[in-house]
Amino acid sequence: MFEETAVLAAVTILGILQQAHFCLQVISARRKFSVRPPATSGPAEFERVFRAQANCSEYFPIFVAVLWLSGLFFSQGLASACGLLYLYARLSYFRGYSRSPQQRLLPLYFSALLLWILLGTSCLGVLLVFLRLYLKLDVLEHFSGLLTLLKGSEEPPSVAQDPK
Repeated sequence: MFEETAVLAAVTILGILQQAHFCLQVISARRKFSVRPPATSGPAEFERVFRAQANCSEYFPIFVAVLWLSGLFFSQGLASACGLLYLYARLSYFRGYSRSPQQRLLPLYFSALLLWILLGTSCLGVLLVFLRLYLKLDVLEHFSGLLTLLKGSEEPPSVAQDPK
């Protein structure tokens, strides 16, 4: 099981490292703008860095939960790809917000979209497992059978057998 989830684990580790990076940026901004803990207000430049880090930290547990649920119940590849894109979007969000509140918007919307995709695939994956385990209904198997029927009854031409 552990080997099968290595990609999800790697994305999670990258996310944790990203959170640590954001925390270090707040420490650096505190020093740069002379804002001593526990104060959370100061120059606008400091407050933007602080808020960007706080916002990213607030969403991190949601991200990790839907990343793993989507990866375990739907598709590890899709979840990992969405996870990497999410981390890139959050980095862009952090950098943009640190410069200007307006520069945070596009990465914010993109990261929210990725969370919704991960949540949707998590729900779909769990639903499919419930249907298979408790109702003995394998939707994917029925769906693939339906696709075969919809393609038509185009059977490949039979190969003439050489009578011997």
